[in-house]
Formats: sequence, C-alpha cells, structure tokens
Amino acid sequence: MMNIVAVYGSPRENGNTALLLKQAVKGAREAGAHVEEIFLRKLKISPCLEIYGCKSTGRCVIQDDFQRVQDLLLASDGIMLASPIFFYTVSAHTKIFMDRCQSLWVKKYWIDQVEYGKWEPKRKGLFISVGATRGKKLFEGPLLTVKFFLDVLDAELWRSLLYRGLDFEGDVLKHPEYLTEAFEAGQALARALAQNDHTGI
Repeated sequence: MMNIVAVYGSPRENGNTALLLKQAVKGAREAGAHVEEIFLRKLKISPCLEIYGCKSTGRCVIQDDFQRVQDLLLASDGIMLASPIFFYTVSAHTKIFMDRCQSLWVKKYWIDQVEYGKWEPKRKGLFISVGATRGKKLFEGPLLTVKFFLDVLDAELWRSLLYRGLDFEGDVLKHPEYLTEAFEAGQALARALAQNDHTGI
C-alpha cells in the first residue's frame, strides 16, 4: 500500500484549499493508498531559528511537532500540500514548516554532499493552491517555493492544481468541477505511485 502525507496549510479549518485537499485525500484512499493528514494550524512548530544545530546530523534540534511530521514525510511515497496564497506566496503556517526543512537541505547537500540536480526522485508531490486575485503571476513564486521544498525530500512536483478568484470560505463550492479535479488528482497520484512501485522505479 502506498503511503501519502497530506499537509493542510490553510489557517482556516474549512478553507478552500482544505476542501480541495480533502477531495484529493478521498480520491487517493479510494484508489488504495494510505493517507496521513497533517493540519499545520493545529501543530506547534517554531520558525527556523538558524542556529545550525542540524550541521552534525542533519536533524533539527528544536523539539516540537516538526519532528513527527518530518518523519512521516521521509517515510512517505507521495506528498500532497495545499495552501492559499498570501502576498504571492504560501501561507505563514506552510512557510514556517518549509523553513524548518532547512535541516533536510543541510543533510542532503552539506552532510551527504549530494550533487545538485544529480538525484533520482523517490516521491511525487501534488500541490493545491488558490488565490483571491486573477494576477498573471499569482502562482509563480509559490511554485518555485514548493519545488525547492520538495527537492529536499527527494520529491518531484508531479502535478499542481491552481485556482484563481477564490477568497471567502466556501467559494470553491461554487465550482464543483474544481472539487472533482482534486478528487481525480488524488486518485491519479495513488495510481502513479503504485505503478512506480510495481515497475521498481
């Protein structure tokens, strides 16, 4: 059975990205995957304090809920991440969590000395995001951030679901096609992971 970690980055329990991610989770489970759901808003995760306590082992020395989530991600086959857009980037909850993954960057590139771009992806990532505006460059920043976040987890950005013009809680319910797309993306991710496992990729 494929293991997927679904990370909810919205500050709202029933925000638009949360509703979309729930559909993706449902789809993945129906396709046979085990999905662990992580709600960042409910966790106690400090920002990175840049004390470089991770230089010796590659593990963050700040003891809080980050450690558990990190271990789940490292044991996963796939990652789902959902965040609304704030000032053309991911939410504060999401960014704080990502910044703590700096320890994984240290582990990969300083300690293990992996040559940048010379690694094979072990995981696939699905990114779901919504923004209130319809700006042409609305998702350019977040996509770069997510790409490099996934990099330290040896994961490739497999697919992104990006929706404009959604702001208030429940706006996504006016677009059932978005919810269907998220459900189908969750199914497809689970099947892609199973196929990779079957072929030994």
